[in-house]
Amino acid sequence: MNILHIIASVNPVDGGPIEGIVQQSRHVGHERHIACLDEPGAPFLLDCGVKVFALGKTRGAAWRRQPWIRYGYSPYLLPWLRKNIRQYDVVVVNGLWNYAAFAARRALVGSGVPYVVFTHGMLDPWFKRVYPVKSVAKQISWWFCEGPLLRHANKVLFTTQEEMALARNSFWPYELREKVVSYGTADIQGEPDRQRRKFHALVPRLRQRSYFLFLSRIHPKKGCDLLIEAFVEVARLNEDTDLVIAGPDQVGWRNKLEARAQALGVSERIHWPGMLVGEAKWGALRDAEALVLPSHQENFGIVVAEAMAAGKPVLITDKVNIWQEVASSGSGLVESDDAEGILRLFKRYLALSPADRVAMGAQARSTFLERFEVKKAVASIDLALMEASQ
Repeated sequence: MNILHIIASVNPVDGGPIEGIVQQSRHVGHERHIACLDEPGAPFLLDCGVKVFALGKTRGAAWRRQPWIRYGYSPYLLPWLRKNIRQYDVVVVNGLWNYAAFAARRALVGSGVPYVVFTHGMLDPWFKRVYPVKSVAKQISWWFCEGPLLRHANKVLFTTQEEMALARNSFWPYELREKVVSYGTADIQGEPDRQRRKFHALVPRLRQRSYFLFLSRIHPKKGCDLLIEAFVEVARLNEDTDLVIAGPDQVGWRNKLEARAQALGVSERIHWPGMLVGEAKWGALRDAEALVLPSHQENFGIVVAEAMAAGKPVLITDKVNIWQEVASSGSGLVESDDAEGILRLFKRYLALSPADRVAMGAQARSTFLERFEVKKAVASIDLALMEASQ
C-alpha cells in the first residue's frame, strides 16, 4: 500500500504520534509519506526518516509568538492534498483541533479516497473539564470540521478500549466507526554502556546515585507539580535517591517548578537535563530505578512502553490509558492522579525488596514484548488500513 499520513507537525517535541509513525515506517514494506504544517527547512525534518511534504508557510519569529500559532494555518496544505491524495491507497489523519484536520476534512470527505483517523487521545473528556472555554469552541468546530471528518472516515482508530470508551463522552453528535488497534514502539537497541555514558555526560552527578525518571513533556497535564511534592518525602527517607525530570518545556512551566522545588528544599536532588533523545534517552532509562509518569491524561504513553522495553518498572496513574495492562501484568504500580496517589506510588515501590523490584522489571520487559513491541502494533494497524482501503 501507498499510505499518506496527515499530521500537524513531525517535530519530536510534540510527543508520541510522530514517534509512532516513524517507528511503524521502519518495520513494514509499505510506502509511507507525511504531509504536515511544518515550515520547509525546519531542522528536525532531516531526522524524520520518512518522506515529508512540509507545507507550512515560512513565518517570522514575531508571528510564531501569536496565540493562534498552534492551529497552524497554511494556504498550501489543502491545494496539495486535493492534487495528490488520489495517489495513495489510504490516508491516515493523525490528531484533531488543528488546521491539518480541517484541510483533511475539506480534501477527503466526499473524495472517494479511503481514510482513517487516529484521534491520539484528543477526545478525552479531561480536556473539557480542565479547559471549559476551549471546549465550547471545540464543540462548534466539531459540528463543522472534526465531526464530519470522523463520521465519514472508514474507521476511527483508538489504541485502547479505555480511550474509545472515554471518547464517547466528548462531543455531540458522536457518530463514527470505531476500531481498537494495537500500538507500541521499537525494542531497545544499542550498546548499553555507551548509552549510559551519553546520559551521564549530561548529568554527571548521577553516576553514583539512583534516581527515578520522569521522561515526557513538562506540561500541567503531566502532573510534574505532584511529582515534586511527593518527592519531598522520598528525599527525606532515601538520601541516595534523586529525581530526573527530563523533557521539553513547551509552556514555560519549568521555572515555576524549579522555584517550588527550591522552596521545598529538594532542588539539589532534582535534575533537569532537558529533552533526551537517542542514546542519552536509552541510557537514562537503563539506569533508572523506575519510570514515573503522574499524568492527569495520557492516551497511550509511548514512554511507558519504552521503559518496559528497557526492563524498568513503570509507576503511573490510572489516567494513563494502558494502566490496566500494566496493573494486571504486574509490570508496575498504578495509583490515582493526585498528591496522595503519587506519594503512594513511591512508597509502594520503595517498600518492595530488591528481588521484587528486579522481578517487576523483568515482567515489564516480558509484557512489552507480548503487547507493545512495534511489529505487533504494525500488524494490527496495517490490517485496519487494508480493511479501510478495500
